[in-house]
Amino acid sequence: MRRTDAARQLGGFVREHRTDGGRRLRQAGILLVVGAAGMAFGIPVTIASIGTTDGAPQLAGLLLGVGLVGLGLGIWRLVQGFRTREQSFDVHERGLTHRVAGTATLIPWQDIASVGARGEDGRPLAEARGAGFTCDFTLTDGRRIRVDTFTEDARQLAVTAHRAVHLGQFPEGRGHRRTD
Repeated sequence: MRRTDAARQLGGFVREHRTDGGRRLRQAGILLVVGAAGMAFGIPVTIASIGTTDGAPQLAGLLLGVGLVGLGLGIWRLVQGFRTREQSFDVHERGLTHRVAGTATLIPWQDIASVGARGEDGRPLAEARGAGFTCDFTLTDGRRIRVDTFTEDARQLAVTAHRAVHLGQFPEGRGHRRTD
């Protein structure tokens, strides 16, 4: 669906928020490399530590743990990266267009049941992992759409959606002037 078709149904275009899928895939690659390295070193250390009680079993456990966690998180981020490839959110006066991999879904403001945002995550490297800020749009049909810091200006998108859904303050599209 073209942006002009969406504008006919949802009003004037306000702003686009793109998701950085490349960053997700790069992160997946890093996690997979760390996981593979952990396993590559952990398996031989485990085999070599059989029958010993020195520090080798603890080192083997640490390396295998890093390997398994890295592989698990890498696979999860890789799947997420492919599921949300080319994702973007177009804000219109009367709703959102959610685009993923060439498919566009029109979501009028009244079809969003709630907007739940969670602010700053205090964990180390949360922002770099995409977990520094998250926002869930729960639709009236029960579906959820998650926005995180991989999405450009995710906080502004959450504020705009919250104002439209919960406060009835709809954004104004291009060419409209405020009469305040």
